[in-house]
Amino acid sequence: MHLTSFTDFGLRALMRLGSAPGRAETSAVLARELGVSRHHLIKVLQRLSAAGYVQAVRGAGGGVRLARAPEAIRLGNVVALLEGDQPLVECCRADGGHCPLTAECRLRGMLIRARAAFLETLNGRTLADCTWSAPGD
Repeated sequence: MHLTSFTDFGLRALMRLGSAPGRAETSAVLARELGVSRHHLIKVLQRLSAAGYVQAVRGAGGGVRLARAPEAIRLGNVVALLEGDQPLVECCRADGGHCPLTAECRLRGMLIRARAAFLETLNGRTLADCTWSAPGD
């Protein structure tokens, strides 16, 4: 399974924010520290904010910070949110894709169950399981 860069950036941002849960960081600082595009990171942070994982803080000392305790953020739920309905292969698309083997295929069900097992495994862990000390701490 290959995760999108969108999900990768989101997980990195959450790990970084989880290293200092009460502190707000600007998107510019996060992008620089994580080595990612600020423009792309802002889109990721907007989705995480809409889902209630991060909170935007305005004014002096503003930026984004975790909206939940790291122990309350299940990794599988975050991956499912950020990946959306991204299909593993053609036949897993919502419209069934255009694979000529679809009518006879037994692989599709296996892949759907494997994806569910992957997310379930990640949901056995929280953000707290993969945070570290923030720079300067």
